[in-house]
Amino acid sequence: MPTVDRWLLPDGIDEVLPREAVRIEAARRQLLDLFSRWGYDLVITPHIEYLESLLTGAGHDLDLQTFKMTDQMSGRMLGLRADITPQVARIDAHTLGAEGPSRLCYCGSVLHTLPRPLSTSRSLIQLGAELYGDASSASDVEVISLMLETLGVCQVEGVHLDIGHVGIYRGLVQAANLDEATERALFDALQRKAADEVAQLVGDLPQASLGAMLCSLVELSGGVEVLDRAHVLLDGAPESVMAALDDLAEVAQVLARRYPGVPLYFDLGELRGYHYHTGVVFAAFVPGVGQSVAQGGRYDDIGRDFGRARPATGFSTDLRFLVQRGQIVDAEVPAGIWAPHSAEVGLQDAVAQLRAQGERVIVALPGQGDSDAAQHGCGRRLVFAAGSWQVVELNS
Repeated sequence: MPTVDRWLLPDGIDEVLPREAVRIEAARRQLLDLFSRWGYDLVITPHIEYLESLLTGAGHDLDLQTFKMTDQMSGRMLGLRADITPQVARIDAHTLGAEGPSRLCYCGSVLHTLPRPLSTSRSLIQLGAELYGDASSASDVEVISLMLETLGVCQVEGVHLDIGHVGIYRGLVQAANLDEATERALFDALQRKAADEVAQLVGDLPQASLGAMLCSLVELSGGVEVLDRAHVLLDGAPESVMAALDDLAEVAQVLARRYPGVPLYFDLGELRGYHYHTGVVFAAFVPGVGQSVAQGGRYDDIGRDFGRARPATGFSTDLRFLVQRGQIVDAEVPAGIWAPHSAEVGLQDAVAQLRAQGERVIVALPGQGDSDAAQHGCGRRLVFAAGSWQVVELNS
């Protein structure tokens, strides 16, 4: 490879330069402190794991997004994490083994084989929180609330919330007893809101009422009034479908009271993460961005393959994207103090004391003078005057 190309990075793999890195780190600290105040304990997961563990319960999509390689020690397949959520689920189910609800959070880099739609990045800083051990809608409300608070800390403006429930479609499909090929085709048609295709696929069902209900999912989207329409159009649906509608209504009522300024949008045909999620699914969107800025949902029983089935719900976001999109207060590094290169008595003690007080002190290297201070972000300098080391303005 020519020398001139050695600085290039792979497409979608980015480096973070000092100014942005400071802002991201400041946001990370603020958000992890927020999670801690809500009772979420931080965990740090490995970047690489055995593939079967990394993909447990995660579905085909995550498999395609995961870089794979062979472990030279064991001969087994390894994967670079593309999603931290399954790792945290393993920690809850197997490593910690806590009884009752537990709350965990995380923040770390993930790699994708391909960028998400409408994105170019394959390297993300995934931040999220997961709540295990409780199957009630109260857990869904808590996690959605924490997601909205996270966006608030980053001052992301114009947030609106999309909410759905995969249990509605799942319950109708199970009652219709569709074969695998028809279900795949129906799933695809619903995602494209292809009403004619949906009608054709369910037109020959023995129970015409189930066909009509599946067709109605195409149009059941909009504000909270959609839930009332759904109760009418899905009247007579399996009990699990009506229970899912009741869950959505309960979540909507609480969120509307708690966050009256956040518009709620319901889409009962939205099947985001259908093969992974089991209940309420949600995503936050902002104007001018064609993809969600944060997303999550319920994924009960993911811990079964780790030895213990647990109800679970959570959310995640890309911290770097949030910082770029939001208006979080710029965490400027304070103007540094330039210290001379000198063996004068007391200089090192003075530098150490200033650093202990939280000051940024840069000690000049041999051959550097005060003229180099500004380019290193220093607006002050350390000088010896009146028998002691003192901090003065750079130009004084």
